Amino acid sequence: MSKSWKIFFGSCSLIFLLFGYWQINDPDPQLWVPVYLIASITSGFAFFGRFNVNILVTLTFIYLVGAIFFWPDNIFGWIGQEWQQKDLSMKTNAMEINREFFGLVISAIVFALEAIKGRSQKL
Repeated sequence: MSKSWKIFFGSCSLIFLLFGYWQINDPDPQLWVPVYLIASITSGFAFFGRFNVNILVTLTFIYLVGAIFFWPDNIFGWIGQEWQQKDLSMKTNAMEINREFFGLVISAIVFALEAIKGRSQKL
């Protein structure tokens, strides 16, 4: 595996670990801490060149279905609200839903990249 992929997966692992830590103060940490810890663990395995493609494809599907459940009503309104607010505090429930949606989408994208990379290594 190339050095750039190792850096990417290692960075993702650390970032997801940080996201999981930030979720401790979330209204529902029992859901979101494991969501990000799973993403951190799979990225850590990918960093070391260990891929379970079946699990990664399953996680991609599960996280995308979860993202559909949290589909935001108004993405662009949320982005504007975040820019005006200039901090990360949650002022509205819509802000929380949008953040959860994007967290699941980002995680699913990383799972998909890990699965693609893992599959290409087996060929």
